[in-house]
Amino acid sequence: MDALLVECLKCNASLPATGYYRPKPSVGAVMRIARQDLIDAVNDGTLTRIQADALWSRWQARDLRGPRFDFPHVAWYLGALVVISAMGWFMTEAWLRAGGAALAVIAVLYAAGFAAAGHTLYFRQSERVPGGLLFTLAVCMTPLVIFGIEHATGLWPQGDPGEYTGYFRWSKGSWLLMELGTMGVAILALRWVRFPFLVAPIAFTLWYLSMDLTPLLFGKLEFAWHERLWVSLWFGLAMLLVAWLIDRRTREDYAFWLYLFGLMAFWGGLSFMGSNNELSKLFYCLINVVLMGLSLLLQRRVFMVFGTLGVFSYIGYLAQSVFRGSPLFPVALTLLGLGLIWIGLQYQRHGACWEVALQARLPAWLRRSNGRPDR
Repeated sequence: MDALLVECLKCNASLPATGYYRPKPSVGAVMRIARQDLIDAVNDGTLTRIQADALWSRWQARDLRGPRFDFPHVAWYLGALVVISAMGWFMTEAWLRAGGAALAVIAVLYAAGFAAAGHTLYFRQSERVPGGLLFTLAVCMTPLVIFGIEHATGLWPQGDPGEYTGYFRWSKGSWLLMELGTMGVAILALRWVRFPFLVAPIAFTLWYLSMDLTPLLFGKLEFAWHERLWVSLWFGLAMLLVAWLIDRRTREDYAFWLYLFGLMAFWGGLSFMGSNNELSKLFYCLINVVLMGLSLLLQRRVFMVFGTLGVFSYIGYLAQSVFRGSPLFPVALTLLGLGLIWIGLQYQRHGACWEVALQARLPAWLRRSNGRPDR
């Protein structure tokens, strides 16, 4: 904190009228610090006016680097997703009628336009997010470019896969070059543009690659549903491990999208396996409880979301199948719900102390890997 104050004392900005800064503390819940908090600190003598001005200016500048949940950011990300959908999931056959070569040229022109617009915006501090999203759109044109080239030349790793929209629906070995090319372009873009959302197409493509490599490795065009689920589960675990290895080692949060798609692959494969064995269903619930615990350990809410969905689905199964018609089961669920509310209240009051105690009991190597690097 002292180092930050020394750095901030070089600034001489005025406090803005509104806004919030949301820092990420090493332990405890995320805090919201408003302008009034610094004014109160000045009034009670904790900070001087110069220090308060400098701190707020510093925090506001840092907050501009990443996305926030406000209208401009929601509009930017929604717009990017609409464009990605238009150039992917909702691509029509009319584009293919022009031929593979023409399709590749059109996609290259789109990518060049997105990259040029992104370059114009990204290096302006207040417009980094829309600029980074435009770079991401340029990267997302890569599979369309490669598909057009393969369609024109007839060179496919495992036969003609059909329409481009099948890339998002069917696992086929012929998508391999599209996936490898997309990851390569995204990695090159990350070396130039430090924008975390660029990891999203890498994580998404890795997930698809895990499914499309299977027919190539086993030498067959199709494989059973349970084989797909096992591939998804193990590949999801591998992606989560990679996310953990890079988590909190950079100022930007590159691990989030790997965590998200890793959990989608792992949790999805696990949840759709199904079983008539009650013990295995209970084990599924326990795995989701572990995910909820990892949310506290890693300070990643996405684990809590998937874990909660899994536990709730198991409770729903108990209600509909095992204890159907039991008058005591709703009472037991009510008590469970009240108990969870009580636990939430206790965590709100003592969560920071619990997490400090938990961190203190971790092995030294794990404690170091779970901390943020000093800057």
